[in-house]
Amino acid sequence: MRTLQPNSKSCFVCGMGNRFGLRLRFYQTTEGEVIAETVLSEEYQGYPGVAHGGIVAAMLDEAAGRAWMSGGAPRFMYTARLEVRYRKHVPIGQPIRLVGRALESKRSLASATSALYDQEGRLLAEAQALLVDVPGEALKAVDLEQLGWKVYPED
Repeated sequence: MRTLQPNSKSCFVCGMGNRFGLRLRFYQTTEGEVIAETVLSEEYQGYPGVAHGGIVAAMLDEAAGRAWMSGGAPRFMYTARLEVRYRKHVPIGQPIRLVGRALESKRSLASATSALYDQEGRLLAEAQALLVDVPGEALKAVDLEQLGWKVYPED
């Protein structure tokens, strides 16, 4: 199974209309698991040839949250805590793979993990996330269509 998830218009990580963003496309592979593959360009580097740690953290954060967006009704969540462990330098200009996995859920709280791998499957960075549901009243006030929340055609 590999189902393309919706993207937004302006999100830094997944926004298809954000010219400064990463424009990652996430695919649900199983219930509670998503993947995204990309090649980071030099605009996202810290040291030459190495992705900035903040970019890595943003990618891991998005993957953890998206792991809970599987199924018919997406579960929109805020990140309450994100613990990142940087294992190796994340390369610029080389294929990398991002994986997010849902763990436990209790009422409005949920946990997830995410990891970033190089093209040989070596672990580059990983994260543990604690997530909180966006309150229902706040979500009702948001027009998802206006945010550009939809499945965009693949290039």
